[in-house]
Amino acid sequence: FASYYGDHMVLQKEPAGAVVWGYGEPGATVTVALSGDSGLIVMKKTVRVKGPSGTWTTVLDPMDQGGPSTLMAGQGSENVTLRDIYFGDVWLCSGQSNMAMTVLQIANASQELTDAARYPYVRVFAAAPARSDVELEDLERIDLPWSIPTAENLGHGNFTYFSAVCWLLGRYLYEALRYPIGLVEAAWGGTPIEAWSSHRVLQACGLPEDAGRAGLVFCIPLSPALPSSISPWQHLSGPQTPSVLWNAMIHPLLNMTLRGVAWYQGEANAFLHTDQYNCTFPALIGDWRQAFHAGSAGQTEPLLPFGFVQVSTGTRGRTPTLPAGTASRCSGRLYPSFRTPGWEGEGTVMELWDTKPTSLLFLGSIHPRDKQTVAHRLQLGARAVAYGEKDLVFQGPYPTHAILEVTRGLLNVTYSQELICRQRDRRAFEVCCSRQPSPCRGNPGALRNSLREGAASPPWLALAGCGTLALGLRYAWAEWPCEYQSCVLYNTQGLPAPPFL
Repeated sequence: FASYYGDHMVLQKEPAGAVVWGYGEPGATVTVALSGDSGLIVMKKTVRVKGPSGTWTTVLDPMDQGGPSTLMAGQGSENVTLRDIYFGDVWLCSGQSNMAMTVLQIANASQELTDAARYPYVRVFAAAPARSDVELEDLERIDLPWSIPTAENLGHGNFTYFSAVCWLLGRYLYEALRYPIGLVEAAWGGTPIEAWSSHRVLQACGLPEDAGRAGLVFCIPLSPALPSSISPWQHLSGPQTPSVLWNAMIHPLLNMTLRGVAWYQGEANAFLHTDQYNCTFPALIGDWRQAFHAGSAGQTEPLLPFGFVQVSTGTRGRTPTLPAGTASRCSGRLYPSFRTPGWEGEGTVMELWDTKPTSLLFLGSIHPRDKQTVAHRLQLGARAVAYGEKDLVFQGPYPTHAILEVTRGLLNVTYSQELICRQRDRRAFEVCCSRQPSPCRGNPGALRNSLREGAASPPWLALAGCGTLALGLRYAWAEWPCEYQSCVLYNTQGLPAPPFL
């Protein structure tokens, strides 16, 4: 079998068929048998080993949820047997440090680790960080083989394994669905989206494919609060090189049949190709969908559900006009061109900043410890869209249109949902009053006093000093848009209105 198969794993249930593959003697016949809990063989497949790669692949018949089952692959007198296998939904979790943060590092970690034993049917697997200049067919190393969750393998160490967001997403989905969930982590801190992108994505967005190998070095500034003995620049090389993580950590998984993807990345792109993120991110989504669909012989659906998390706030008090961190944080909702078919569910987390950093190197709030809220919002999107659960609100309110009343100097903004105003005096809205479209300087548009805290009504903005010309509007468009873990506008379910431009 390929390296990521093993005891205790979860394979994708019906209506898809799980793909299994492995190695053998070229030209030989491999027999694959699936047995139920009683030992009775319920399915048998035969497949010939291809040469010269020495690999074989077969698609199991769609299986109902549950288990345990035993999977055996035999060639002549040799065979390999995998035990305690369950069928359920398999989710891939990828990204950088916020995805790599382990359960050990989050709020209420002790209780979360203690509770892990209550979820033996949420199985976990973690690929080891690895990079390659060429696309690999199998993983080079594994940090955590398929395992039943324990306090040790969920909190092994800082930024090692297992991902807190991935674990909590799977746990919440299990609590809602009540059948096995398989979680595959492939994450590496400090890595830009270019490293997770195939050459097809880079070509589509006009980025150099050989930037790292040709000696071109990108730099990102570290926190200005770091002591002077630490260099203010970090050179991007190694795992930051274009395509090296796609090659080593994603391409080897393409044969897996997946139910969905969870993505938590963007911090490294706050200062690297920021203006290209609106291209690279949707291009990556489309490319991964196509690649997993093809790699699984069509078993992974072509519009693979893809949930992503908004990057949190950065350094308190830093509010430039168009902060780079804001651009990558909001790129999923800024531009109409981002929209692609299928579900790209966004988890808005801009108010989850953390005043207690995890270590000296992570000053600020870019790594919030409240990963429970992050995963909760992700699973709402998964349940509502990927699983079709009706009448489940999973996103905060979005603006639908605005009406300017010139004579009264007011701007009425209509939202898609009923609003709750939590901080009337916060000047989160800014109106572009410039007589030139670019650059547009934002002037605060104060919420009218008639919109009381706790009131549920459309916001009216007082446009003092704007005159009769209003060219644009933005909300929470700052590096630190929320104070005291509270923003201005929410819906009645407590989900925040995301920033927009």
